[in-house]
Amino acid sequence: MSGRDEGGTSAMQSLYPFLYADSSDLAAVLEQVRASTVAKAGEILELRRTIARRDGARMAQCAQQMAARFAAGGRLFAFGNGGSATDAQQIATLFLHPDGSRPGATARPLPAFGLANDTSVVTALCNDIGVEVVFARQLGAFARPGDIAVGLSTSGNSGNLLRAFDEASRRGMLTIGLAGYDGGKMAEQDSIDYLFVAPSASIHRIQEAQTTIYQVLWELTAQEVSHVPGHTG
Repeated sequence: MSGRDEGGTSAMQSLYPFLYADSSDLAAVLEQVRASTVAKAGEILELRRTIARRDGARMAQCAQQMAARFAAGGRLFAFGNGGSATDAQQIATLFLHPDGSRPGATARPLPAFGLANDTSVVTALCNDIGVEVVFARQLGAFARPGDIAVGLSTSGNSGNLLRAFDEASRRGMLTIGLAGYDGGKMAEQDSIDYLFVAPSASIHRIQEAQTTIYQVLWELTAQEVSHVPGHTG
């Protein structure tokens, strides 16, 4: 077995020890499953509390600015790579189709787009120019001053996000970043107006926390927009 394979097995074993247990005692295995689940739930709860204490006021301020942009005709563009592309798509869905998130919801639909959704555009840009421009080029084509850019990365180091934020800032967009660890290179970007960092070294916990962050931003923004006089969505 290669060192890489051993490292992967070790990581999996630390996350799911019950899968590697020698015991055939079902009760013991189930107890390990229970303990593992409880530990992971505790980790994400504490991480969410940390983010709420540190960034709650900034989230409210950010949502106010997002609402003002939407009320003035602005649109939201969300982007990310891999699992973060899926989160970006979910952000766009939350804003564009709010009634789908909660039965009986009455939030107004707001214009939002996921920049990783169009496979033809994404693969054309990656193939013809390079993956580093895949989001910046789309913002260059579609974005206007007054729009909103939301980029997600677990590491905070994705080069195509950094380039997209620079493009968004040049175009007068409100820029919002979600990152993990210590924020990575995104924490060094002057082009990001609001950066929300999930301070964890676990990709699983980071993505779970980021889900909470953008859900809260959507709910706060929807509330703010509903109070804007004359805005009909």
